[in-house]
Amino acid sequence: MALSMKGDFTDNLGKIYGIYVGGFAGFVILMALASMVGVPDQFILWAYMAATIGIYAFIGIMSRTAVVSEYYVAGRSVPAVYNGMATGADWMSGASFVGMAGTLFVLGYDGLSYVLGWTGGYVLVAVLLAPYLRKFGAYTVPDFLGTRYGGNAARLVGIVVLFACSFTYITAQVYASGIIASQFLGIDFNYAVFAGLAGILVCSMLGGMKAVTWTQVAQYIVLIVAYLLPAVWMSTVQFGIPIPQLTYGGTLSAIAEYEQMLEVARAHVVPFQAMTPLNYFTLIFCLMVGTASLPHILMRFFTTPTVREARKSVGWSLFFIFLLYFTAPAYAAFSKYNLMGLFANAEDFRLAFTAIPQWMLNWGSIEGHQLVTICGVKAESVAAIQAACEGLGFEGGFPYQQLTLNNDMIVLSTPSIAGMPIWVVGLVGAGGFAAALSTADGLLLAIANALSHDVYYKMIDPKADTKRRLTVAKVLLVIVAIAAALLAQTKPADILSMVAWAFSIAAAGLFAPLVLGVWWKRTTNMGAILGMIAGFGVTMFYLIGNVYGFDFQKGTGDEFTWFGIAAISSGIFGVPAAFIVTIVVSLFTPAPSQEMQEFVDRLRTPKGGNMMVQTH
Repeated sequence: MALSMKGDFTDNLGKIYGIYVGGFAGFVILMALASMVGVPDQFILWAYMAATIGIYAFIGIMSRTAVVSEYYVAGRSVPAVYNGMATGADWMSGASFVGMAGTLFVLGYDGLSYVLGWTGGYVLVAVLLAPYLRKFGAYTVPDFLGTRYGGNAARLVGIVVLFACSFTYITAQVYASGIIASQFLGIDFNYAVFAGLAGILVCSMLGGMKAVTWTQVAQYIVLIVAYLLPAVWMSTVQFGIPIPQLTYGGTLSAIAEYEQMLEVARAHVVPFQAMTPLNYFTLIFCLMVGTASLPHILMRFFTTPTVREARKSVGWSLFFIFLLYFTAPAYAAFSKYNLMGLFANAEDFRLAFTAIPQWMLNWGSIEGHQLVTICGVKAESVAAIQAACEGLGFEGGFPYQQLTLNNDMIVLSTPSIAGMPIWVVGLVGAGGFAAALSTADGLLLAIANALSHDVYYKMIDPKADTKRRLTVAKVLLVIVAIAAALLAQTKPADILSMVAWAFSIAAAGLFAPLVLGVWWKRTTNMGAILGMIAGFGVTMFYLIGNVYGFDFQKGTGDEFTWFGIAAISSGIFGVPAAFIVTIVVSLFTPAPSQEMQEFVDRLRTPKGGNMMVQTH
């Protein structure tokens, strides 16, 4: 029998998830015991994947629904705390879990721009948009645009922007799940992306937002435990204090000593080594504004029972996200400290070929990836490494400068770097998988729901019954998911870059019409449409031109740059363009009807129920 969103299920959420946490803790302890008695490593890694995907699938199947409001907005009955937890999981994608600490590992201080931008964006969400969109009562972001700006033209442009940013974002999540599955399941990356896809679809296809919500709560618990445990472990081993955020400063001091000893640039503690100040602050801006514009995040606040709960939900989201983001810099620092220690404690500060850790070879030999390179070659075997290093004049071993780790494998490999047992390695892999799946579920829903509700139902077949609407949504879900997997196979960029592109696209195309739609009642239909087109067009032009050039191929010399701004900050050009065009065109076109202006005034009143009544 399907779980009900009301009654017994929501009345017993604490008990249900309490049992889940206890069961998960018991499973982790069982894996620890299994590793101690000599159970093969590969079996433990497979067990983690099977158990976690199994529970997500179980929740997805038990939460299946044929009710439109439950499929699109979880029946608008998710309590604030649980919606905050689900939003945290939806937010902490493969980029946050897999890529964040890896970027801080490589960029050091400059990587904090990601933490500041993404966290600061939730302030904009809370103050400018979430409560008002919840009060409006739409199912999707294009739904708001279509109703506020009186027609399908604004809705259609919104869908184009939503599809562009969400599809870019979901490709990064499928890519992350492929990296994890290929390493932990021991299968080829090209097949691993589809293994990850199966886990994504089983959660989202049957129950829509209802199933995804309750699955994301479960996934948050897995990912936060998997992220905190290694950091606490490393802090305890090094300082005897199980609070990594407090011991982080001491680790930075140790890293600075290692950097001097190993004669490497002090990138971790000195600002603006990898980014110019201009790129640093423009990236923070784009990530903040992008956060407040991402459809799959804004959709989460459509699921709360009231406007008040939507506000509280943003606060809880920030708390649950804070737990990971406050730990990420410490995680990166401990990982770097442990890795540098291998060289600092070696003879002549060179790691002997006979002392190369197994984890370097395991990660280095993953087919189709350059995750670990030593002396310029993939770290596939000791013989290959030795030959390459000796060719460069390094006899007997190699220095730290000759080791390059890909950002996307730092977090997943840190337990191995720090010498933790296999059950911790498996836990971190399960956490990364949970992060990628949870965000992919939300993104898939954002795309499929917009296409099925806003294109099919609102534009093509307004008389479609519930069964047909949900069938269309599920078919579109599968099509989009497969397309994302096929694109992910081409490895278009690293995870964090793809995600940052998505933020700039969302910021440029959606922030102006959403904010002005709520806060400036004079905004007109034509102003919003042309503003969206201008912002989206300028950003896409710069993004494609800066990364690929006009021949759509990297490295052919026709790429261009404006003011030295990196592609990940391309929204800095589109956001002002969207606001300027929207405001100017609105002032030169007839004002919206008096009825719409009064509607916008009521929208900003704190109290009141849904203003837009949906037909089921």
